[in-house]
Amino acid sequence: MKMPTKVKRYCPYCKRHTVHEIERVKKRKASELRWGQRRFRRVTSGYGGFPRPKFEGREKPTKRINIRYRCTVCHRAHTVPMWRAKKFELVEVD
Repeated sequence: MKMPTKVKRYCPYCKRHTVHEIERVKKRKASELRWGQRRFRRVTSGYGGFPRPKFEGREKPTKRINIRYRCTVCHRAHTVPMWRAKKFELVEVD
């Protein structure tokens, strides 16, 4: 799927339609201090065994993409619900 790098859409902070720059969101490293990670470390420590069964099914053919829209007027960013795409590419449109 090809998408332009700049698109005009509604900015919830400016409360009007402005030009937005689109950027792909990259997954960041999970924090070791989050509650889920602390619980995971506690459960998997020692001889207790792994807390979840091993995934036996197939891998999904597509991945959900994350897109961030950044307003060129107020420079605030917002995200929208994701969708699935096999390939995703940002292209310059003149």
